[in-house]
Amino acid sequence: MSTLVTQAISTKRLDLLPLHVEHAEEMAAVLSDPALHTFIGGTPDTPRALRSRYQRMTAGSPDPAISWLNWVIRLRGKAGLTGTVQATVSPSGHGPIAEIAWVVGTPWQGRGIATEAARGLVDWLSQQPVHTVIAHIHPEHRASAAVATAAGLTPTDEWHDGEIRWRRSIRR
Repeated sequence: MSTLVTQAISTKRLDLLPLHVEHAEEMAAVLSDPALHTFIGGTPDTPRALRSRYQRMTAGSPDPAISWLNWVIRLRGKAGLTGTVQATVSPSGHGPIAEIAWVVGTPWQGRGIATEAARGLVDWLSQQPVHTVIAHIHPEHRASAAVATAAGLTPTDEWHDGEIRWRRSIRR
């Protein structure tokens, strides 16, 4: 499998833009609500810590068989960023698998942004050499379960670190 490259993705209302280190300061504000960490743990990153993390993320995986793909979400027509989506694509015995995640800042939640961004990401991944899309969702996180469902993923009976594994097979 060759390494995939993050490309801009457009949906009806959103632009998913490849992540750059320069997004760190604005994204630190977008992701500053401690409530965003209710299900994933941890605390919001400072702009400096986020810049450091974004430097590692944009440098790419040290394993050439794994692609780290990261985007920021911009609601078209509005100033500023609203969240992120990401996919880690790695080889498996059944073909490349993409593990996806999303987060939308608290002020922008409840507007369908995460759903639209996740759908856009899964649609883009379905045009890449990806066989399966996976997300790990806390069993009490109903909003993320709704996003996963809207993106065509279904829950499995598999658990990973206290979260349910959701899956979608890409039909070719």
